[in-house]
Amino acid sequence: MRIVSWNINSLRKRQDRLFEWLENSSPDIVCLQETKCPDEQFPALSLQSAGYDSAYHGEKSYNGVAILSKTKLTNVRASLCDEVADPQARVIAATTANIRVYSVYAPNGQAVGSPAYKYKLEWYRRLRDCLKKDGSGDFVVCGDFNVAPEDVDVHDPQLWRGAIMCSEGERAAFQKLYQIGLRDTLRLHAQPLGIFTWWDYRMLAFPKNRGLRIDAVLASDLLAEKCTAAGVDRELRKGKDPSDHAPIWADFEL
Repeated sequence: MRIVSWNINSLRKRQDRLFEWLENSSPDIVCLQETKCPDEQFPALSLQSAGYDSAYHGEKSYNGVAILSKTKLTNVRASLCDEVADPQARVIAATTANIRVYSVYAPNGQAVGSPAYKYKLEWYRRLRDCLKKDGSGDFVVCGDFNVAPEDVDVHDPQLWRGAIMCSEGERAAFQKLYQIGLRDTLRLHAQPLGIFTWWDYRMLAFPKNRGLRIDAVLASDLLAEKCTAAGVDRELRKGKDPSDHAPIWADFEL
């Protein structure tokens, strides 16, 4: 089984690219972020024709998450499992093939110490609390976490030291997810140096490979033991009008 997470950075803008990729690569489960698509415009029927059930939670122009699966999705929840009213569409969860799947789009945080940064750290706390309540059995948490967990995930660690997405507070918030029984599947397997998932559109960042690895497929301990391979599909960052993210994937022998 292949599980993929991809910040598509506007589903409507890159819908043709998505469907071509689904046809060519045929992943079993896909978690999308930054769909920027209200629910009434989500292409559920077209995805069904392509062989994928879908669950989605969107808003116009911003945020938005979705899960696509070759098997039926059940127990869909389009929020964290607390009572906090949050208008930002950043989380969706569903069960498929006996795996609980989360697609998450973490807040960016804007600047260290800003109100948006404090919201980001609080959002991570809410996510952890929800996963502790919901995380029995096999589960995966996939998404754009807007955190480069370690220096190896940064093209120039010294340049980014203490900056947004690389600050100590954000890294600590991300790494606390390990404490509730999640493992970073990319780091379960040997990887080449300079493997990233996001590159700025400016300053030739992609051709120069000046990127960050801020996306992940996190798996529960038992599921992580069945992870046979993991990587990044860098090819999807190429070509005309790509997302600024590349898909990250993990394979499981189930």
